Amino acid sequence: MKMPGNILLSAILLVSIACGCSAQGVKTYGFKVEESLPHDVSAYTQGLFFHDGVLYESAGQYGESNFRQLDLRSGKVTRRMNFEGRYFAEGACALGDRFYVLTWQEHECFVYDIATWNKLGSFRYTGEGWGLTTDGKYLIMSDGTSTLTFRDPASFAPVKKVEVTLRGQRVLYLNELEYIKGEIWANVYGTDQIVRIDPASGEVRGVINLRGLLPAQQRKPRTDVLNGIAWDPKTGGIYVTGKYWPKMFRITLIEKK
Repeated sequence: MKMPGNILLSAILLVSIACGCSAQGVKTYGFKVEESLPHDVSAYTQGLFFHDGVLYESAGQYGESNFRQLDLRSGKVTRRMNFEGRYFAEGACALGDRFYVLTWQEHECFVYDIATWNKLGSFRYTGEGWGLTTDGKYLIMSDGTSTLTFRDPASFAPVKKVEVTLRGQRVLYLNELEYIKGEIWANVYGTDQIVRIDPASGEVRGVINLRGLLPAQQRKPRTDVLNGIAWDPKTGGIYVTGKYWPKMFRITLIEKK
Protein backbone atom coordinates (compact mmCIF):
# COMPACT_ATOMS: atom_id res chain seq x y z
CA MET A 1 0.00 0.00 0.00
CA LYS A 2 1.07 3.62 -0.50
CA MET A 3 0.39 6.57 1.79
CA PRO A 4 -1.88 9.20 0.16
CA GLY A 5 -0.32 12.61 -0.20
CA ASN A 6 -3.00 14.58 1.62
CA ILE A 7 -2.55 15.34 5.33
CA LEU A 8 -5.60 14.41 7.37
CA LEU A 9 -6.90 16.02 10.55
CA SER A 10 -6.97 12.66 12.32
CA ALA A 11 -3.27 12.09 11.55
CA ILE A 12 -2.34 15.53 12.90
CA LEU A 13 -4.36 14.89 16.06
CA LEU A 14 -2.73 11.48 16.52
CA VAL A 15 0.80 12.86 16.28
CA SER A 16 0.05 15.79 18.59
CA ILE A 17 -1.33 13.49 21.28
CA ALA A 18 1.59 11.05 20.92
CA CYS A 19 4.01 13.94 21.39
CA GLY A 20 2.44 14.75 24.74
CA CYS A 21 -0.54 17.01 24.11
CA SER A 22 -3.37 16.23 26.51
CA ALA A 23 -6.49 14.34 25.49
CA GLN A 24 -9.20 13.48 27.95
CA GLY A 25 -9.35 9.73 28.54
CA VAL A 26 -6.45 8.97 26.18
CA LYS A 27 -3.17 7.82 27.71
CA THR A 28 0.12 8.50 25.96
CA TYR A 29 3.22 6.33 26.10
CA GLY A 30 6.87 6.40 25.29
CA PHE A 31 9.00 3.27 25.28
CA LYS A 32 12.04 1.53 26.65
CA VAL A 33 13.98 -0.96 24.55
CA GLU A 34 14.48 -4.10 26.61
CA GLU A 35 16.12 -6.13 23.88
CA SER A 36 17.34 -5.60 20.32
CA LEU A 37 17.12 -8.68 18.09
CA PRO A 38 18.10 -9.43 14.48
CA HIS A 39 15.39 -9.15 11.83
CA ASP A 40 15.53 -10.19 8.19
CA VAL A 41 16.13 -6.91 6.39
CA SER A 42 14.63 -8.36 3.19
CA ALA A 43 11.20 -8.74 4.82
CA TYR A 44 8.56 -6.15 3.93
CA THR A 45 6.78 -6.93 7.20
CA GLN A 46 2.99 -7.11 7.02
CA GLY A 47 1.92 -9.45 9.82
CA LEU A 48 3.77 -10.53 12.97
CA PHE A 49 2.44 -12.86 15.66
CA PHE A 50 3.24 -15.60 18.14
CA HIS A 51 1.45 -18.95 18.24
CA ASP A 52 2.35 -21.48 20.93
CA GLY A 53 5.56 -19.59 21.61
CA VAL A 54 6.68 -19.57 17.97
CA LEU A 55 7.08 -16.34 15.99
CA TYR A 56 5.56 -16.04 12.50
CA GLU A 57 5.69 -13.27 9.92
CA SER A 58 4.02 -12.46 6.63
CA ALA A 59 5.94 -10.29 4.17
CA GLY A 60 4.62 -8.40 1.16
CA GLN A 61 5.50 -6.95 -2.24
CA TYR A 62 4.61 -8.49 -5.58
CA GLY A 63 7.11 -11.19 -6.46
CA GLU A 64 8.48 -11.25 -2.89
CA SER A 65 5.45 -12.16 -0.77
CA ASN A 66 5.90 -15.02 1.66
CA PHE A 67 4.94 -16.46 5.02
CA ARG A 68 7.69 -17.58 7.38
CA GLN A 69 8.47 -19.08 10.75
CA LEU A 70 11.28 -17.32 12.61
CA ASP A 71 13.85 -18.11 15.24
CA LEU A 72 13.33 -15.31 17.73
CA ARG A 73 16.91 -15.11 18.99
CA SER A 74 18.74 -15.19 15.65
CA GLY A 75 16.05 -13.73 13.39
CA LYS A 76 16.70 -16.55 10.92
CA VAL A 77 13.89 -17.96 8.80
CA THR A 78 13.36 -21.59 9.80
CA ARG A 79 10.47 -22.30 7.45
CA ARG A 80 9.14 -20.37 4.48
CA MET A 81 6.31 -20.49 1.97
CA ASN A 82 6.31 -18.22 -1.09
CA PHE A 83 3.20 -16.88 -2.81
CA GLU A 84 2.66 -16.53 -6.53
CA GLY A 85 3.97 -13.27 -7.96
CA ARG A 86 0.46 -11.96 -8.59
CA TYR A 87 -0.25 -11.83 -4.84
CA PHE A 88 0.77 -9.08 -2.40
CA ALA A 89 0.62 -10.73 1.03
CA GLU A 90 -0.64 -8.65 3.93
CA GLY A 91 -1.61 -9.28 7.57
CA ALA A 92 -1.72 -12.75 9.10
CA CYS A 93 -2.76 -14.48 12.31
CA ALA A 94 -3.50 -17.91 13.78
CA LEU A 95 -6.73 -19.12 15.35
CA GLY A 96 -7.16 -22.68 16.54
CA ASP A 97 -5.30 -25.03 14.22
CA ARG A 98 -5.31 -22.67 11.26
CA PHE A 99 -3.47 -19.60 10.10
CA TYR A 100 -4.86 -16.96 7.77
CA VAL A 101 -3.03 -14.63 5.36
CA LEU A 102 -4.66 -11.63 3.69
CA THR A 103 -3.81 -10.19 0.29
CA TRP A 104 -3.74 -6.47 -0.43
CA GLN A 105 -5.85 -5.95 -3.56
CA GLU A 106 -6.49 -9.52 -4.64
CA HIS A 107 -9.55 -9.86 -2.33
CA GLU A 108 -8.47 -13.27 -1.10
CA CYS A 109 -7.62 -14.65 2.33
CA PHE A 110 -5.66 -17.91 2.32
CA VAL A 111 -6.24 -20.55 5.00
CA TYR A 112 -3.65 -23.16 6.05
CA ASP A 113 -3.21 -25.90 8.60
CA ILE A 114 -0.71 -24.47 11.07
CA ALA A 115 1.02 -27.81 11.70
CA THR A 116 1.49 -28.97 8.13
CA TRP A 117 1.12 -25.67 6.23
CA ASN A 118 -1.21 -27.49 3.84
CA LYS A 119 -3.62 -25.13 2.15
CA LEU A 120 -7.19 -25.70 3.32
CA GLY A 121 -8.87 -23.15 1.09
CA SER A 122 -9.44 -19.44 0.73
CA PHE A 123 -12.09 -16.78 1.28
CA ARG A 124 -13.11 -13.85 -0.89
CA TYR A 125 -13.79 -10.37 0.47
CA THR A 126 -14.40 -6.87 -0.84
CA GLY A 127 -12.06 -3.95 -0.31
CA GLU A 128 -8.39 -4.11 0.56
CA GLY A 129 -6.68 -6.38 3.07
CA TRP A 130 -4.20 -4.76 5.48
CA GLY A 131 -3.97 -6.16 9.03
CA LEU A 132 -5.35 -9.27 10.73
CA THR A 133 -5.59 -10.46 14.33
CA THR A 134 -7.96 -12.44 16.53
CA ASP A 135 -9.66 -12.10 19.90
CA GLY A 136 -9.87 -15.88 20.16
CA LYS A 137 -13.38 -15.97 18.71
CA TYR A 138 -13.38 -13.77 15.62
CA LEU A 139 -10.84 -12.68 13.05
CA ILE A 140 -10.38 -8.91 13.16
CA MET A 141 -9.35 -7.21 9.93
CA SER A 142 -8.23 -3.72 8.90
CA ASP A 143 -8.48 -2.37 5.36
CA GLY A 144 -6.54 0.89 5.53
CA THR A 145 -9.54 2.94 6.63
CA SER A 146 -10.78 3.69 10.15
CA THR A 147 -12.95 0.55 10.15
CA LEU A 148 -12.18 -2.78 11.81
CA THR A 149 -14.24 -5.75 10.63
CA PHE A 150 -14.89 -8.75 12.88
CA ARG A 151 -15.23 -11.91 10.77
CA ASP A 152 -16.42 -15.46 11.33
CA PRO A 153 -13.31 -17.69 11.03
CA ALA A 154 -15.34 -20.51 9.47
CA SER A 155 -16.77 -18.43 6.62
CA PHE A 156 -14.94 -15.06 6.77
CA ALA A 157 -18.35 -13.42 6.72
CA PRO A 158 -18.52 -10.03 8.47
CA VAL A 159 -20.08 -10.24 11.93
CA LYS A 160 -19.76 -6.61 12.95
CA LYS A 161 -17.80 -3.47 12.15
CA VAL A 162 -16.28 -0.90 14.50
CA GLU A 163 -15.11 2.59 13.54
CA VAL A 164 -11.95 3.68 15.32
CA THR A 165 -12.00 7.23 16.65
CA LEU A 166 -9.69 9.47 18.62
CA ARG A 167 -11.38 12.39 20.37
CA GLY A 168 -14.25 12.08 17.91
CA GLN A 169 -12.04 12.01 14.82
CA ARG A 170 -11.67 8.91 12.66
CA VAL A 171 -8.23 7.30 12.74
CA LEU A 172 -7.38 6.28 9.18
CA TYR A 173 -4.69 3.97 7.76
CA LEU A 174 -5.08 1.30 10.44
CA ASN A 175 -2.60 -1.36 9.42
CA GLU A 176 -1.01 -4.31 11.26
CA LEU A 177 -3.04 -5.47 14.25
CA GLU A 178 -2.42 -7.35 17.49
CA TYR A 179 -4.94 -8.30 20.17
CA ILE A 180 -3.34 -7.73 23.59
CA LYS A 181 -5.16 -8.25 26.89
CA GLY A 182 -8.57 -7.11 25.71
CA GLU A 183 -7.35 -4.32 23.42
CA ILE A 184 -6.60 -4.11 19.72
CA TRP A 185 -3.24 -2.51 19.01
CA ALA A 186 -2.81 -1.08 15.52
CA ASN A 187 0.04 0.44 13.58
CA VAL A 188 -1.06 3.64 11.89
CA TYR A 189 0.52 3.42 8.46
CA GLY A 190 3.06 6.10 7.64
CA THR A 191 3.53 7.17 11.28
CA ASP A 192 5.60 6.05 14.27
CA GLN A 193 2.46 5.62 16.35
CA ILE A 194 0.54 2.61 17.60
CA VAL A 195 -3.01 3.10 18.88
CA ARG A 196 -4.64 1.01 21.61
CA ILE A 197 -8.29 0.48 20.74
CA ASP A 198 -11.35 -0.53 22.76
CA PRO A 199 -12.79 -3.38 20.66
CA ALA A 200 -16.36 -2.66 21.71
CA SER A 201 -16.54 1.09 21.08
CA GLY A 202 -13.64 1.66 18.69
CA GLU A 203 -12.38 4.48 20.90
CA VAL A 204 -8.64 4.91 21.19
CA ARG A 205 -7.57 4.40 24.80
CA GLY A 206 -3.90 5.14 24.28
CA VAL A 207 -1.31 6.32 21.79
CA ILE A 208 2.23 4.89 21.78
CA ASN A 209 4.95 7.05 20.23
CA LEU A 210 7.82 4.92 18.86
CA ARG A 211 9.66 7.73 17.15
CA GLY A 212 13.41 7.05 17.17
CA LEU A 213 13.01 3.33 17.85
CA LEU A 214 15.28 2.34 14.96
CA PRO A 215 18.51 4.33 15.31
CA ALA A 216 19.32 6.66 12.43
CA GLN A 217 22.63 4.91 11.76
CA GLN A 218 20.78 1.66 11.09
CA ARG A 219 18.50 3.22 8.48
CA LYS A 220 19.25 2.69 4.81
CA PRO A 221 17.61 4.13 1.66
CA ARG A 222 15.33 1.08 1.50
CA THR A 223 14.27 1.25 5.17
CA ASP A 224 10.52 1.71 5.30
CA VAL A 225 7.89 2.46 7.94
CA LEU A 226 7.21 1.00 11.36
CA ASN A 227 4.96 -2.05 11.00
CA GLY A 228 4.64 -5.25 13.00
CA ILE A 229 3.39 -5.89 16.55
CA ALA A 230 3.67 -9.27 18.23
CA TRP A 231 2.69 -10.16 21.79
CA ASP A 232 3.86 -13.43 23.31
CA PRO A 233 1.24 -14.44 25.90
CA LYS A 234 3.64 -17.02 27.34
CA THR A 235 6.22 -14.41 28.36
CA GLY A 236 4.29 -11.15 28.14
CA GLY A 237 6.88 -9.78 25.72
CA ILE A 238 5.87 -7.12 23.20
CA TYR A 239 7.90 -7.06 19.99
CA VAL A 240 7.84 -4.46 17.22
CA THR A 241 9.64 -4.01 13.91
CA GLY A 242 9.24 -2.37 10.52
CA LYS A 243 9.34 -2.97 6.81
CA TYR A 244 12.88 -3.82 5.67
CA TRP A 245 14.18 -3.20 9.19
CA PRO A 246 17.38 -4.95 10.32
CA LYS A 247 16.15 -5.15 13.91
CA MET A 248 13.18 -6.22 15.96
CA PHE A 249 12.76 -4.78 19.45
CA ARG A 250 11.24 -6.05 22.65
CA ILE A 251 9.85 -3.00 24.40
CA THR A 252 8.07 -1.91 27.52
CA LEU A 253 5.84 1.15 27.65
CA ILE A 254 6.45 4.27 29.72
CA GLU A 255 3.27 6.18 30.44
CA LYS A 256 3.57 9.94 30.10
CA LYS A 257 2.13 12.05 32.89
